[in-house]
Amino acid sequence: MLYSLKGIIVYYDAVSVAVECSGVAYHCQTSLSTVTSVGEVGSEATLYTYLHVREGAIDLFGFADKGELACFKMLLGVTGVGPKAALAILSQMSPERFALCVASGDHKLLTVAQGVGPKLAQRIILELRDKVSTADIAQGIGAPVANIAVGSGNMAEAVSALVVLGYSQSEAAASVATLPPDLPVEDMIKTGLKSLAAGYR
Repeated sequence: MLYSLKGIIVYYDAVSVAVECSGVAYHCQTSLSTVTSVGEVGSEATLYTYLHVREGAIDLFGFADKGELACFKMLLGVTGVGPKAALAILSQMSPERFALCVASGDHKLLTVAQGVGPKLAQRIILELRDKVSTADIAQGIGAPVANIAVGSGNMAEAVSALVVLGYSQSEAAASVATLPPDLPVEDMIKTGLKSLAAGYR
């Protein structure tokens, strides 16, 4: 099994990157975020890989960071989600954003990805919600994600208040995700509103 590739980029397009390692070029399907982050042809890049074997085809997928790869593998474990849908989701949002989206139950945001309808988005939330708080994709925001996922504590109250004000679950969750969990709810809401007003992405 290939763990990673380190070499020179010899080709890329909107959905794939080819990396030459010791005279052999490996063509990897990938997300738009990885394509935009690896650099131009001639640049050195490292891709973390996943070999997907199915009847009649062997496909290699590569990602610029381990978090995105972990997210991709997690998505493939969901009933009805194939590589194409997983890449579509990762092309629309970062792994951290995806973690917050799942933890907060914001299935509507997932439907912006091509080929992901409401039913599939709801299934992704249902099957991954209990897993996302301990996954590598939630690095740096693990505790806030866990607080949101269980629906309790000051952070959950702040998120609920921001949703009432018209923001989506994931927008609200992202705006307060890095705040101390013991911060008063009122302060969380104020800070979240400032972050959202500044155009949090």
